[in-house]
Amino acid sequence: MAQFKIEFTDLKKQYKILENEINLAIKEVIESAKFINGPQVSELEQKIANYCNRKYGIGVASGTDALLLSLMAINLEPGDEVITTPFTFIATAEVITLLKAMPVFVDIEEDTYNIDVSKIEEKITSKTKAIIPVHLYGQMADMDEIIEIAKKYNLFVIEDAAQAIGAEYKNRKAGSIGDFGAFSFFPAKNLGCYGDGGMIVTNNKEFAEKLYMLREHGAKAKYQHSIIGTNARLDTIQAAILLVKLKYLDVWIENRIKLAKKYSEKLKNLVKTPYIKSNRKAVFNQYTIRTEKRDELIKFLNQNGIPTAIHYPKPLHLQEAFSYLGYKKGDLPVSEKVAKEVISLPMYPEMTEEEQNMVIETIYNFFEK
Repeated sequence: MAQFKIEFTDLKKQYKILENEINLAIKEVIESAKFINGPQVSELEQKIANYCNRKYGIGVASGTDALLLSLMAINLEPGDEVITTPFTFIATAEVITLLKAMPVFVDIEEDTYNIDVSKIEEKITSKTKAIIPVHLYGQMADMDEIIEIAKKYNLFVIEDAAQAIGAEYKNRKAGSIGDFGAFSFFPAKNLGCYGDGGMIVTNNKEFAEKLYMLREHGAKAKYQHSIIGTNARLDTIQAAILLVKLKYLDVWIENRIKLAKKYSEKLKNLVKTPYIKSNRKAVFNQYTIRTEKRDELIKFLNQNGIPTAIHYPKPLHLQEAFSYLGYKKGDLPVSEKVAKEVISLPMYPEMTEEEQNMVIETIYNFFEK
């Protein structure tokens, strides 16, 4: 058994490094008592928009809200169809169903695990209104091809960039290419707050104005409700925490890339390591490998004090919640195969060389058994 336990992602270690700055930021919000729509929210919105090379940022309560409000902004209606991937967290498709529209799943590429753009066009119908590509694990999907298809059929594109802040595609940042970019600030994300939080970025002024209203019960001014919205505001305390962390994001990303390179170099002959396309900058929100011995490897790593995760064990088209769509096993074979083999390894910017070496050595020990 292991002498010490490695964390999958060590948020305590990160907090200890930033403790004074974080505590001061929280204290300022508490002393100001501006807990809702405080100045830190608009400051963060502007900084994230600038970071993503967009004109507008709209802070929201979660990554799920970022997707939901983007769909509400384009007037997604019951019966409309939205094309997306089945190999993602449920929020991507859940929001489509919540608006009584239909998720239409397109299988993934076996190397990047992102949506296979060569299979999108055959799924487009007269009811298709939007495409939601997911930049899975922090590597962007094939955005030029997606935008080309969207233009051809007059569709909206919402980038699900929940795992990909700072990622790049041909030197363009995640969230900067589609009509909307949707981000999550869930604590375990590369830029995470201390609760739930999210952000939408866009270049479209009309959409931005509508999104500000949608997150605020459809109101332009207090008690003046122009449209039906919801309560999806980003808390001021979370915005303050994110403003502290944003300063370190690029350094953290470089640390993740360094860790990923070492993992890939050491493990490439044992497992399938992440494949990163040549015109991408991946930010490794997860470091995910593949092996047919996945379940045995997980058990062995856990026995040796190394936690793992599976992102994601069951594709969305086979989830009970989406059974009404009528998909069956075998319909999206690549997603189904990959879901049985993926395993995410411990990965966080503050991970020490000793910790990473322990993970690598334990994987070697497993395959040498």
